[in-house]
Amino acid sequence: MLAQNYPNPFNPSTNISFSVPSNTFVTLKVFDALGREVAILVGEELSAGAYSRQWNAANVPSGVYFYRLGAGQFVETKKLVVLK
Repeated sequence: MLAQNYPNPFNPSTNISFSVPSNTFVTLKVFDALGREVAILVGEELSAGAYSRQWNAANVPSGVYFYRLGAGQFVETKKLVVLK
């Protein structure tokens, strides 16, 4: 499960919450509107449970970004807005 980030829009940091039902390799990445990867927040094996990661966007310009969670066969993408 991937939750909407909070706060949104934000400056300069936001929290992204997610949960995984079983032990699996999890990736949580942030992309710009052109699909370029701008941050990797998670890239590791995680146990079942709920997690939260913070993204500090101080070094990226204002705009629309997307974050994508991948866990096993599950992939979900959501939108976030950096407003400076």
